[in-house]
Amino acid sequence: MGRKIKYQYTYFIYPFVVKESKYQKYMLKMLRDKDIYLRIFQREKDLQLYQYFLPKMSEFLFSSFNLSELKLKKFEELPTDTKAAILSKYPCTIFAYHLPRDVQGKTEENSIFFKIQKIEVICFKTGICFLLLKTNVEDSDEFEDILNFNCKFREIENQNIGNHANIHLQTDAFDDIEELTDVIKHITGSNAETIKLDLDTQRFLSYSYICIDQQLWGANKGFENVEENFMKFSNFLSADNSVQLTKREEAITFSKWKYAQLSVSKQGVALFTSDADMYNYTKLPTEFEGVYLYTYILNLYKKIYLKKLDFEFEHPQKVSQTRKHFVEFTKQLWIQEITDDEVGSWLNHQIAKKLEVDRLYHEIKNQYDLLYKDMKVEKNTKIMVVLIAILGISLIVNIISLLNLF
Repeated sequence: MGRKIKYQYTYFIYPFVVKESKYQKYMLKMLRDKDIYLRIFQREKDLQLYQYFLPKMSEFLFSSFNLSELKLKKFEELPTDTKAAILSKYPCTIFAYHLPRDVQGKTEENSIFFKIQKIEVICFKTGICFLLLKTNVEDSDEFEDILNFNCKFREIENQNIGNHANIHLQTDAFDDIEELTDVIKHITGSNAETIKLDLDTQRFLSYSYICIDQQLWGANKGFENVEENFMKFSNFLSADNSVQLTKREEAITFSKWKYAQLSVSKQGVALFTSDADMYNYTKLPTEFEGVYLYTYILNLYKKIYLKKLDFEFEHPQKVSQTRKHFVEFTKQLWIQEITDDEVGSWLNHQIAKKLEVDRLYHEIKNQYDLLYKDMKVEKNTKIMVVLIAILGISLIVNIISLLNLF
């Protein structure tokens, strides 16, 4: 038998929040960092993204699609402070981290070695940001190593990432995992605003892809042969964890994807495939970490922003401004379709459902409606008081006038 694991990667996603009043300053910090660069999206180079998202959503996520080469050149010539001011007005700005490609040798035996292929930071002007780490396990095709790595790494609290044994960084980008921790802290900064919104700061969300050998699952081997590993993989459990196979109905399948099962949960998204279908190791891995990953991020953003609005509605001094933000969110994002792609539309619906975005929106809307009614009643009461006062004054004036006649 050949390799059990044909292809595999996992994005670890860490949501964090920058105070809106400090967002421009954060943009400046990112632009000044020599290890970080601004990602520019272009129609020809990023054609798949451009074609997948509808125009309004494309403009929301990738503003640079609308910039000509001349405008981009002029932008590059601007002072850094001016660039930061401009970027702070864009709905979404994406940065990437420079990573050397030379891989260092192993340092210890009996360890799980992994490589960081990519680090990106997706920032929305509301201050809600996402740190993305793309990883893959090196020199192993064992399910056990993949499962243990995904489980261990996502459960690592940022502050204590270096205390976990048997996870060693396989790249010259960082000397050790502690250095990676410092980079994460540098990018995400203080977690004060993140904690305010009750976001989990103890673990990463996961977005994982795996393609296995068709001899394990294919024409001659049914899915039941790998079902236990699928359950562990989709729930980000360790290899020695027990699972209830009765939960298989939670998996999502598409007729377009043969030998592929997708699982969506509040912990993340996992796609489990077999190379019995060539599509699963040629086109699907790229689609999954491209258009579908941004679909997931967009839904995460909606959820966190709604939590932010809910938090702000609790503060009377912010009610008027929050009402305005809620209306803008409804117009710009909530009522907009994101794509005409059939699978993408269905996936978007499933992710939103699992993240309970609809429930959050309607809870906020109920608050908005109640506040609007209260403000309308209060306004009408004030108008009535003024009218009564005017009528009272008019009556007194008329009485005085009548008395003067006599």
